[in-house]
Amino acid sequence: MSTLPPSSPSDHYDYAAIGIGVLIVFIAMVLVAGIAASVLVQTSTILEMQALKTGQETINVVASGITVEAVTGHNSSGQIDKLALELTAKAGSPDIDLGETIVEISDSDTKKVLRYSNNYTNQSSIDGTIFINGDFGNDSHFGIIVLQDADESCLQTNPIINYGDHVVISLDANQLFNKIAPRVDVFGQIICEEGASGIIGFTTPASLSHTVVSLQ
Repeated sequence: MSTLPPSSPSDHYDYAAIGIGVLIVFIAMVLVAGIAASVLVQTSTILEMQALKTGQETINVVASGITVEAVTGHNSSGQIDKLALELTAKAGSPDIDLGETIVEISDSDTKKVLRYSNNYTNQSSIDGTIFINGDFGNDSHFGIIVLQDADESCLQTNPIINYGDHVVISLDANQLFNKIAPRVDVFGQIICEEGASGIIGFTTPASLSHTVVSLQ
């Protein structure tokens, strides 16, 4: 029967050194894996929050804002001197504050930017004739003419519209552009505080024979 020669103390030290090295490598791997996992979790959380924010903003743009239903002009001596932009809030849109709304409009030569400044005509004051009894503002402010407002949310000092309300943004083309002649391209937008803008775009007819002209 053979026996192994007795080991020297240095052999035990070699085995211990190898075991400590393996343990250090293992701990390092665990630490690296933990750091990598935390980075991945943090990144995924940021991406999720950004995706939710982007989705909500997309919904707000698509499902809220202003729709320009019609644009009508008033003919004065063969030129347009007043514009009536009929608008309503999109379905699902939150309340829109017309006091914070901006109108940008251009006749291809001049661009105007207008805000609201208490130029207001309520339903009872229209008396069936918008272009005569309505307030059409001036060269820097647009007017608001209320056509339909069941909940009476669109007031002179706080003009708020919601779905179902119909109002007219009134513009004095005489003060803005010294009237609008035939065959002129007019374009612009009604920019609300949140949601899609209402688009303005039309070309005045080659000849204006009627007092009230449908433009868009």
